[in-house]
Amino acid sequence: MLRRALLAAAAVLAAGTAQAQVKELRIGYQPSPIQDASIAMFESWGAKKGIKIVKVPNSYGVYVEKMTASLTSNSDQYDVIWHNDDWGQLWAHLLEPTDDIEALKYAEKWGMDKVVFGNAQGQNTVVPMGQTFSVFFYRSDLVKPEEVPKTLAGLVETSKKLQAAGKVKFGYVGGMAMNHSWFSWLWSMWANNCDVLAPPYERDNKKLAANGWKSMMTEPCMKETVEYWWDAINTHKISPRGMPAYDRNEANAIFMGGDAAFTVADTLWWGTFNDPAKSKMAGKIAAARFPLGPNRKDPFAWDDIWGWAIPKSISPERKALAKEMLAAMMVDKEGQMKMFKATGAPPPNTTFWPEISAADPFMKLLKESVLDSPHKVRGAYYFANWPAVHKAFNDTVTKAVTGKREDIAKVLAEGAPSVSKAAQ
Repeated sequence: MLRRALLAAAAVLAAGTAQAQVKELRIGYQPSPIQDASIAMFESWGAKKGIKIVKVPNSYGVYVEKMTASLTSNSDQYDVIWHNDDWGQLWAHLLEPTDDIEALKYAEKWGMDKVVFGNAQGQNTVVPMGQTFSVFFYRSDLVKPEEVPKTLAGLVETSKKLQAAGKVKFGYVGGMAMNHSWFSWLWSMWANNCDVLAPPYERDNKKLAANGWKSMMTEPCMKETVEYWWDAINTHKISPRGMPAYDRNEANAIFMGGDAAFTVADTLWWGTFNDPAKSKMAGKIAAARFPLGPNRKDPFAWDDIWGWAIPKSISPERKALAKEMLAAMMVDKEGQMKMFKATGAPPPNTTFWPEISAADPFMKLLKESVLDSPHKVRGAYYFANWPAVHKAFNDTVTKAVTGKREDIAKVLAEGAPSVSKAAQ
């Protein structure tokens, strides 16, 4: 017994000594306002603990591929990496479980649902960075709150009036390219009671599989969605001709430059939109619920989180220190208040939300229209092949919207099998 106790004590001492030898943590991320604000909290913690925070930026366009290669090769290149619901299931088996981080009790249950980030053992593999979802932004100097379009048809009508009056060059601008589908295709599709796979809004993989991973590409609601954007670009001309190739940065630049009246963007751009050094429209931006299509009556919102994850392949000592840092971030009230002020993204600790909402009208809007909404949509699907499904979907609708209007149904029908096959 004595020998066993001595060995256990030695093991604990060795682990503690090894942990003490960890002098830096490497963060793999994509530079953006919310990630920069979150890493600032890491740096504040590191300064107090004598731990150097090494930032390793990665381009968004290659982020998933690069991190997947790092994880599957059992590399120890990163200690903490940006994690997103888009690839939650792609990486779940390669990440350290995080359920032992007590501060996760303060996280939003919807965003932390294990259908998104859970591994095969039912363990979560993420720590939230903050809520990331989009809202319908508009120029408050041109449109009064009661004049904000409530329907997709109303968006066309209001846009054309503003254009005819010479107020703006375009009515609506939003990202449409692959990995930017949310800012045009997806929100308008959900607003019309439509989705990529049937049945709409379902995210239970067992139910999707039982339905044969059937795509909704040939449904009337999908044809209506593509026709809406074809008309917006070519007939009504409320959107730029090149919009099918736009990413979020190009669309946001047009909106901030004052050339468009409406856009859909992540709330984390609220701070940038209202920064006089970056936006000509600072102080002239407001937000509202999404306009609805003819097939939907109830307002809806989508609600997701961005998060941080720990690679399973790093040493136990580095895992322990990474968890300590993430736990400290979850309760850093000052840092999270700064995050919201800089970005407009609700912070990861839900106990801070009421105080922010009471003091900030934008947060009050987000709480009422999104965070507390009874009608929520998840912004992705949660199986490993979702990135391939997303690409097949985006390729198909892009081909349809850039071709002839009379060919839209045919193009969607031709692309439907590729969407279903990618999911299987």
